[in-house]
This record gives sequence, C-alpha cells and structure tokens, in this order.
Amino acid sequence: MNSKHIVAIGGGGFGRSLGSLEIEKYIISLINNKRPKICFIPTASGDSSLYKLNFYRAFSKLDCITSHIDFFSRTENLEKIVFNQDIIYVGGGNTKSMLAVWKEWNLHNILQKAYEKGIVMSGVSAGAICWFEKGVTDSFARELNIIDCLGIVDGIACPHFDEEKEREPYVNDVIQREIIESCICIEGNCALHIKNDSEYSSIDFGNGKKCFKVTMENNNLKKEIL
Repeated sequence: MNSKHIVAIGGGGFGRSLGSLEIEKYIISLINNKRPKICFIPTASGDSSLYKLNFYRAFSKLDCITSHIDFFSRTENLEKIVFNQDIIYVGGGNTKSMLAVWKEWNLHNILQKAYEKGIVMSGVSAGAICWFEKGVTDSFARELNIIDCLGIVDGIACPHFDEEKEREPYVNDVIQREIIESCICIEGNCALHIKNDSEYSSIDFGNGKKCFKVTMENNNLKKEIL
C-alpha cells in the first residue's frame, strides 16, 4: 500500500525567494523517482504568472519534471494531469476563492483520490490549510475567519502563525470562546509533514521554527510543540 503524505508549509519557500530550496528538497525526497513529476496549482493567486515562473525556476533546479494547472485560461483534463504526478504543490493566496473554483471543476474530489493513490500533497499558506477540515484564513478583507476546507485530514490549521501578528491572538480567542476545540498552527519557514493521516513531524527550514497544537486544558491555553 502506498504511503500518504501531506506537507503543509506555514510560509516561505520559492514564492518569496529561491534561496537554498530546503523545503522543496524535502518534498521531493519523499519520492523515489530520480526525476519526480510535480504539478503546481496557483489558483489562490489567480494563476499569477510570476508565481508560476518562480515554481519552474525552483523545481527545474531540482531536476523535476514540472507542469501547472490554470483555471483562468483554458483548463486541461484535470484527472489526466493530476493522476500522472508524483507531487502536487498548491500555492498561496485567497483560500476561499481557490476552493470555490476547485469545486466548480471537481478538483477537490480528484485531489482526494490522488492523495489516496499516494501522490504527495503539498503547499504553502492557502496550499497548507486546504487539506484540513477547516482553516484560519485572511481571504476576507478586514478580519480572519475559519472556513471549511477539503477535509482530507482531520483538524483546523493556521499558517503564518508567527509572521502575522493577528494570527496567534485570533486562534487563542476562538479556542477560549469554544468556537473551536484546537488548532494546528504552523510558523513561517516551517512545515507540518503528515504521513498516513496520523504521523506528524515538524520540518524547520528557517531558524528554530515550529508547529504547535493549541488547545484548552484546565481553563488554560496549552501550546504543544508537534
């Protein structure tokens, strides 16, 4: 049986600067193929041309076979493209808009099947939280919100936990008010690797960056390092 992998990146990576491509190297290390096939889905950024260019620069350097999926020009046969990959990488941007477009094209169901087949699912920010049941998003102009995501893995996730000052107070508030029971919080330059739905490891590609699970215990907030 194929192992299942999700690599959810809290912030950073090739979208900001190519740098040493540490997290990108980690993602492709999960594949045995010498030249893994990786497909970029930049829907959350409105199929940004610059973002696509950075993707091709980064993963071509790592000797991958690269492709991408557009939704704002003519769209190819999605099942054929997705099921032919070793890795899917989802870019950051507006999570709510991204998920709405995906559902219109049935990509959410295609990605679920691809995950079950053992195709590695990865991404940053919107591309990190989309795999969970729910995510904390700044898709709305004035405030953070919790929205329904794909539900491929359990839990509620928040990216950019240390990078955007409103994130931690928001998470603490919604837990204290019992709107949610817990939240998986991923710092910038860190990723959460989930293997087979239940094995969690924190991948630091910055400087001491971490993933946390925030819960309430005995009326106090508990911040547990994953």
